[in-house]
Amino acid sequence: MLPAAGPSPGLTCGAVLVAAVLLQSVCVAVTFLYFTNELKQLRETYSKSGIGCLTGEEIGNIVQNLDLIESEDRAADPCWQVKWHLGKLIKKMMSRSYEENSSAVNAERGLTLSRTDEQQPRSPINRIAAHLTGNSNRKNSLSPHIDSSTRRGHGQKINNWESSRKGHSFLYNVELRNGELVIPQTGFYYIYSQTYFRFRENENEDSDLLAQIRNPKQLVQYVYKLTNYPEPILLMKSARTSCWSKKAEYGLYSIYQGGVFQLKREDRIFVSVSNGDIVDMDKEASFFGAFMIG
Repeated sequence: MLPAAGPSPGLTCGAVLVAAVLLQSVCVAVTFLYFTNELKQLRETYSKSGIGCLTGEEIGNIVQNLDLIESEDRAADPCWQVKWHLGKLIKKMMSRSYEENSSAVNAERGLTLSRTDEQQPRSPINRIAAHLTGNSNRKNSLSPHIDSSTRRGHGQKINNWESSRKGHSFLYNVELRNGELVIPQTGFYYIYSQTYFRFRENENEDSDLLAQIRNPKQLVQYVYKLTNYPEPILLMKSARTSCWSKKAEYGLYSIYQGGVFQLKREDRIFVSVSNGDIVDMDKEASFFGAFMIG
């Protein structure tokens, strides 16, 4: 009987080869997993760092401290190039946007000013107003009675008004010439006037004159406008008829009127009254004025 033979050299070599291949495969797999894990960690690290360069807080700091970033050691910051270029781009875009907005605002402002200049050829005056009051201390406040065919119209024009800021009178950007208000600017004006008629019986007066005064009279107030036209233009007229009793010691009447009119530059307005002999120029009772409303 033959003794049992050991493993053949071929089988032994095959087993060693298989074992070497398996060992090599395990080493390759372990190495692959190791490097894969390291690459993943590096990728996440650099990804977070790159995103950090683009966050809102970082961008704000970049724009505000761009000059400081330029002066620092750039090699110490791994993403300094991204920060520097991004900051430059943001500043350029902001500057361009500001210039475009400024140009649009200036263009709109210029258009508005040109429209205003077209509507108002003259420079606007802040305040145009006048309030004139009667002055009982002045003599010859009324002009002599003039025929209606003249340039002064009906009645007697009131020449002397108080305009020197005594009491309630004033003039703002308006000129007073011989009892006439000179309009400085074309526009719409509210014009108003009140005249105070007062009769008080005096025992020393002639009886014929008293009888004439007591007779029914038509008390009239006129407001006129003077232009380049040859005749004055009547703007307003108000009237009432008075009849004083023989037993009355005195009689009082006041006439007020007002209205809105369009006036042109250099137009003049004035007040005329009938029966100037009984007009009372008390400053609180007789007055005349105008002011611009648009």
